[in-house]
Amino acid sequence: MSMRLEDAASLRGCLELSITRHGQEIEHYRDDNMIMSSARDALARLIGGDGAGKVVTQIGVGEDDFGPNPNDTKLTNAFIKKLTSHSYPATGSVVFAFSIGPAEANGKTIREFGLICGDGSLFARKTRGAIEKADDIEITGTWTINF
Repeated sequence: MSMRLEDAASLRGCLELSITRHGQEIEHYRDDNMIMSSARDALARLIGGDGAGKVVTQIGVGEDDFGPNPNDTKLTNAFIKKLTSHSYPATGSVVFAFSIGPAEANGKTIREFGLICGDGSLFARKTRGAIEKADDIEITGTWTINF
């Protein structure tokens, strides 16, 4: 029996958040996420040498609560900023770190998170219950992608 590349190269993601109010954690959240179809295109272009703008550089939050679809291309009413850092904790794994500070995205009802490439394409998306973002709330997190 032969193995198909699709079987061997499964992309998986996991979003982990710490939500604090006045420095005290009020929620810890961890769940798997969907990788967008555009992510597969980004990876193909990267290894083919045509990956300008296809590197994941940003985190975004938005207000849409419809579940992820592989063909999603953007977040709704997005607030987008640069990632804090990235690391490679294990073979075939990258972890992106981010923070949405007390002065950022205030007034938004955050229901979706997204990893975004330098060219603005959506790499991964996750929806969850609402976070009413105000200036006393900070969200820090990591987003792990495993190959």
